Amino acid sequence: MAGIYLHIPFCKQACYYCNFHFSTSLLQQEAMVNSIVQEITLQKDYLAQEPVHTIYFGGGTPSLLKEQELTALLLHLRATFTVAADAEITLEANPDDLTAEKLVQLKAAGINRLSIGVQSFHEEDLTWMNRAHNSRQALDCIKQAQDLGFQNITIDLIYGGPTLTNEGWEQNVKQAIALGVPHLSCYALTVEPGTALDHFIKKKKMAATDPDKAAQHFEMLMEWLGAAGYEHYEISNFALPGWHSRHNSSYWQGKPYLGLGPSAHSFNGTSRQWNIANNAQYIKSIAAGTVPFEIESLTTAMQFNEYIMTSLRTSAGCNLEWVAEKFGTDHTIHLLAHSEPYIKMGRIERVGEALRLTKAGRLFADGIAGELFIL
Repeated sequence: MAGIYLHIPFCKQACYYCNFHFSTSLLQQEAMVNSIVQEITLQKDYLAQEPVHTIYFGGGTPSLLKEQELTALLLHLRATFTVAADAEITLEANPDDLTAEKLVQLKAAGINRLSIGVQSFHEEDLTWMNRAHNSRQALDCIKQAQDLGFQNITIDLIYGGPTLTNEGWEQNVKQAIALGVPHLSCYALTVEPGTALDHFIKKKKMAATDPDKAAQHFEMLMEWLGAAGYEHYEISNFALPGWHSRHNSSYWQGKPYLGLGPSAHSFNGTSRQWNIANNAQYIKSIAAGTVPFEIESLTTAMQFNEYIMTSLRTSAGCNLEWVAEKFGTDHTIHLLAHSEPYIKMGRIERVGEALRLTKAGRLFADGIAGELFIL
């Protein structure tokens, strides 16, 4: 099994917190789509003939693509790779793009899963983030997508922001539950270097984020969604039974994937590569028949550390038998020894041959994973 990710690097406007690669100028959109079509051909051997079970349009804002552009990309992917008939095909979308006409076009193009960047159902939060949509659009687009036959829907929500109260956060989560959205991806607001938010905070034009508030919101989130029947299957991801993200799960399970488009990453198990994060240079290089990427070969220690980082974030946890088979018993011994203090603290639990974060441990996931690394 393998996955394919396509990075569509265009947005109507820049959200203050975003540090992804994108452009607010759409002048190169047609040329970019043509270049990604060409890159599909240039990268036809990367997945070594493995069947493709997931395709994910990310960005940027892929919902800016026209129906014919989406169709062209999907047709070329199917002509080049062995794409499963029941492949999960996800498109990230902003609420303001999801008109009834657009939703019909997306379905016709072959999109069967929507990832909607709601972020909040409150106007004050959306204005503070500089989102392009309003609270009414956030609500209406979900209902409209459901009415038009989209069942596999996930929404993004952001917590911990200065404008979001505990009551407001509860309203956001309970609104998603009431809508029957089967999957939620929920993220703490982070201040990434070089973003507009980082600049505004340094200039005292915006309030700094509060990590204690974010931790409180996360604990509330786990309680509310657990009570509503959602499975907390990855630190930031919650789903009703049967609605896990197949594409994102493949990342956490270490399956190979191909990234297409500027700044997109690819992974084949032993190396990772990433395309240049420059639209003009990407288009120029592809036109010359060359994919502009850098590559990093992964040492055994790097592969082990990546497995710890990704698996520990999931409800399945780290599988000790798999570690022994893949890396050797010395790595298993290392893992058991370094996890013992966290087991005593109640932040890791051993269930059979798996080491899993407890509810308390999920608040410290990255820090705990780092302590289990082989340096």
